[in-house]
Amino acid sequence: VQLVESGGGLVQAGGSLRLSCTVSGQSGSNYHVAWLRQAPGKEREFVAAINWRDGSISYTVAMKGRLNASRDMPKNQMNLQMGLLKPEDTAIYYCAVGDTGGLLDSVTSYDEWGQGTQVTVHS
Repeated sequence: VQLVESGGGLVQAGGSLRLSCTVSGQSGSNYHVAWLRQAPGKEREFVAAINWRDGSISYTVAMKGRLNASRDMPKNQMNLQMGLLKPEDTAIYYCAVGDTGGLLDSVTSYDEWGQGTQVTVHS
């Protein structure tokens, strides 16, 4: 499985960013695609995920109302639009894939990971 991430970067507080993750080498549709993040000195945490089989979406409560996840089926790509960004959203954001047997919003459900992309929000 290969995960190619794009997006991220430096943005002022209140601004927006769009992350994209293209998945290849994953057969069928019984899997989740997710974005998770890890801030310096903190544990990795769930941000958003899509159940690729039925299209259901889950968001972290910490960023609810500021996220919009979508998928592009022909490209096998998950997109995550993040708005009203805050300095505390600064982290490395990782795309990940996991089997649908796991919970959509659990970090431990994911076993294939991208390299990560840095998101920095300055005040």
